[in-house]
Amino acid sequence: MTEIAQTAARPTAEQPHDENLWLEEITGAAPLEWVAGQNARTLAALESPRLRRLEADVLAVMDSTERIPMVAKHGPHYYNFWRDAEHPRGVFRRTTWESWLGEDTEWEVLLDVDALAAEEGVDWVWGGARLLRPQYTGGRHRRALFSLSPDGGDAKRVREFDLDERRFVPGGFDVPTAKSTVTWVDADTLHVGTDFGPGSMTTSSYPRTVRVLRRGQALAEARQVFEVAEDHVQAVLVRDHTPGFVRDVAVDVVDFFASRTYLVREEEPVHVDVPDSVTVDLHRQWLLLRPQEELELDGTVHPAGSLLVAELEAFLAGDRSVTAVFVPDARTSLQSWSWTADRLLLNLLRDVSSVVRVAEPGPWTSSELPGAPALSSVDAYAVDDEDPEAGNDYWLVATGFLTPTTVSRGTVPAGGAVAPPRVARTAPAFFDAAGLSVEQHFAVSADGTRVPYFQVGPADLVLDGENPTLLSGYGGFEVSRTPAYSGALGRSWLTRTDDAGRSGVYVLANIRGGGEYGPAWHRAALQGNRHRAYEDFAAVAADLQARGVCSRGMLACSGGSNGGLLVGNMLTSFPDLFGAVSCGVPLLDMRRYTKLSAGYSWIAEYGDPDDPEQWESVRTFSPYHLLEEGRDYPDVLFWTATSDDRVGPVQARKAAARMLGMGYENVWFYEATDGGHAGAGDNKQAARLHALSHEFLWTALHRG
Repeated sequence: MTEIAQTAARPTAEQPHDENLWLEEITGAAPLEWVAGQNARTLAALESPRLRRLEADVLAVMDSTERIPMVAKHGPHYYNFWRDAEHPRGVFRRTTWESWLGEDTEWEVLLDVDALAAEEGVDWVWGGARLLRPQYTGGRHRRALFSLSPDGGDAKRVREFDLDERRFVPGGFDVPTAKSTVTWVDADTLHVGTDFGPGSMTTSSYPRTVRVLRRGQALAEARQVFEVAEDHVQAVLVRDHTPGFVRDVAVDVVDFFASRTYLVREEEPVHVDVPDSVTVDLHRQWLLLRPQEELELDGTVHPAGSLLVAELEAFLAGDRSVTAVFVPDARTSLQSWSWTADRLLLNLLRDVSSVVRVAEPGPWTSSELPGAPALSSVDAYAVDDEDPEAGNDYWLVATGFLTPTTVSRGTVPAGGAVAPPRVARTAPAFFDAAGLSVEQHFAVSADGTRVPYFQVGPADLVLDGENPTLLSGYGGFEVSRTPAYSGALGRSWLTRTDDAGRSGVYVLANIRGGGEYGPAWHRAALQGNRHRAYEDFAAVAADLQARGVCSRGMLACSGGSNGGLLVGNMLTSFPDLFGAVSCGVPLLDMRRYTKLSAGYSWIAEYGDPDDPEQWESVRTFSPYHLLEEGRDYPDVLFWTATSDDRVGPVQARKAAARMLGMGYENVWFYEATDGGHAGAGDNKQAARLHALSHEFLWTALHRG
């Protein structure tokens, strides 16, 4: 009670005047009428034969049957979810390895989402599947949990499906639509975190409790086994089914970068005793630790971004001796890792180009995996570490701005050198990359930090400032932006030409706040230091102009979600650098973001605007509050989705409404009715949004 009383008495930052609070009623009649009017205005300005051709070109890429159908192995089958022109909402299907390698793969369709939507009268959007391995079904048919969203949002219904009979299990598990985490314990038991009623969800809108649900029980009868504080992000409880190491692992997700991991033994949680900022991973007898900040263990200080390994039972017993599997340097960071049966794959970035290393448990020595091209992205991960015959097999997925994706499969041997993997599938080229090149440059930010960026465009680019240039970035949540092939971008920007014969230049900025150089690169732009991310992006924009790639009138920027906040700050704080801005599913009202959708979960990233001291910092990067009358703002398109239950549509609505209310006529707004945070429930919607954004930017630059 004392803590509650103290919290209640703490001062709260003053709420600035907000004339657009009425737009926060997401499905209210008046707000939706305003949305319809703005959509009509925007489409009237952008609709044209050229837009329709562009949309068709982009849709042809997204619907192409020549794309690589990425698969996940479970038992003898390889599973895939697929959308194309015949299946707009998609099919979940499976095949064999031999068939997948062939030119004409034979697929067994398990669920046709379009047919299900028609049958049930709900516009279902696929949300993923959790398969129960055959050896855990007790001899019964294979089972899966299918997640389906009624509108593309994060809230999903979870239903049990019989993979052999290809139907939902009559009377089987069925968790109503909510933001849920549902996992298998065994063939007749689930761990369920969902909305059980008042008090069961966190302030961040995710499950606060996890319960054990047995077959035949009503959801209300499930027994609670794990709970976290209401102001934490989420409670998670999963069963590790690894043979010989079966165990329940509970995670208290404190905030976006802090968590506490527990082993549940005899129904009692045993804490893996490390600071909350340390990422914990368990694999068989091993414990992996990745600290976000410097970590001292047994008298040794390990730098942030290291990967440390220990024997789990010894660590739980108090032994703090660890081995460093990876230690970062100024140029190299660890992005992810994956276990095969006997090896550990490490995915690294060295100046934002991929490097893969293979580590051997025990001695923990590592060697570089062949096959990673320069200025490209490569991801290596296990095919199925529990498969007796394929336990040391791995996928190697390689992609680059001008190089279509290639999927290879290899094996890490129990001893000896690692051989290059064998190419299994290669995606076709969706645009003509002849005459185009990829370059990496470095800009200097306001505090002297060197910020890398990729430039994709004509190899013989004329540096006279007249090239239509699109700058993209993200800069948050330790997310790394790396080279990737996009047929849609190639068609809508890189190979598009204007009346002067100029084709587009695409630039990707690797600014602070991201994870390109590890946790330190991310933490350098946290909360009160958020301005560094925006200064980095502005420095790249200025460098492009100083080098003669473009001028202000020929430079556009685009970003979505946290990237929407990024370009929102370009609009309000660096308007003299840009000719056009595309701002998608954005955070913009940073005074109220914690009250909207899942915003409370991002306080660790941005700060708490209810705290008066922190609000003084947060307000400096709150675009909604930085808007002023009489400024020379670039043309801007705000786009969002009604069904986005992560960021929500209201921040884009309010920013557009405020600018229109200030008398700006170069402000446009578009809101898709469904599709969730991606703004697209199918390929047609995705192509529509992509084409709208790029057509708006191209037109704005050439009009200016």
